[in-house]
Amino acid sequence: MSTATVTTVTSGGFEAFINSPTPTLVDFWAPWCAPCRALGPVIESIAADLDGKARIGKVNIDDEKELAAKYGIASIPTVLVFKDGQVTDTLIGIRPREEYQQALID
Repeated sequence: MSTATVTTVTSGGFEAFINSPTPTLVDFWAPWCAPCRALGPVIESIAADLDGKARIGKVNIDDEKELAAKYGIASIPTVLVFKDGQVTDTLIGIRPREEYQQALID
């Protein structure tokens, strides 16, 4: 069984986290957001399934307001997919699990 984890990402480490040749998914969320909490287990299962093939992180927009503003996060949950530090996909709201996984492996 994989022990892959979802990394809590803060502004201090965000650039280093996304600037990777490994596809990176970042979930922008907040603890008071019910859809965000529903998406959490999906994100965790993707992290387990793609352990070693993708990096998975979460940004709490309440704690990281400047980071959320920088990426234009207007509603949550919003998931951004990065490759080599560039946004390659934006998924807003709850989507089927396959859409997140597909965005990472395309």
